[in-house]
Amino acid sequence: MSDSSNFAVAIDGPAASGKSTVARRLAERLGLIMINTGAMYRAIAWATIENEVDAADSAAVLAMLDKLEVTCGVKDGTSTILIDGTDPGDALREDAVNSRVSTVAAIPEVRHLLVEKQREYLKLGSLVMEGRDIGSVVFPDTPYKIYIDASEEVRLARRSAEGLTDVVSKRDEEDSKRKTSPLVVAEGATVIDSSEMDIDEVVEAALATLRTQGMND
Repeated sequence: MSDSSNFAVAIDGPAASGKSTVARRLAERLGLIMINTGAMYRAIAWATIENEVDAADSAAVLAMLDKLEVTCGVKDGTSTILIDGTDPGDALREDAVNSRVSTVAAIPEVRHLLVEKQREYLKLGSLVMEGRDIGSVVFPDTPYKIYIDASEEVRLARRSAEGLTDVVSKRDEEDSKRKTSPLVVAEGATVIDSSEMDIDEVVEAALATLRTQGMND
């Protein structure tokens, strides 16, 4: 498949909306590569912890990145990210990372670096990419855009079930108010509220949405 024929399915939404699970299931159903952009920002946040860098000090974060090798790839159909050859693994889901990922993600230079890497993935094949600015910034021209939402109460319950204690309302505020690539419903995106739906129902709703947006699965 040539680069020009590859396409991106953009899945955006706030923390704990279920977008990662939906994106993974969609990629499996459609036979596409699955790209988790949140893990990329989490990896940078993890690196600030490992290197004892203040995530709020953008100059220090950028100086750290100048010394690190950030490698993005694909394994078994899913995106991977290595920091100096190390896979952070389950550490990306820890509260310490959750507490600073929005701060790191608000740094314009960090977003520019990772957005360029995200766009490079399209050279490997058609994909489902989930995040917060996929339909608005990374692939604004794709016709396939879905925004997965859920009530704050439901998202808090999901976080708690994962053993996490971060406050989603704080993440929402940080993500939606940052100056660079804020969390928004992209133009042309269809909103799916997953509050009262199980994962199978959300996936089927997403597939139906993609069909209305012109996709033949």
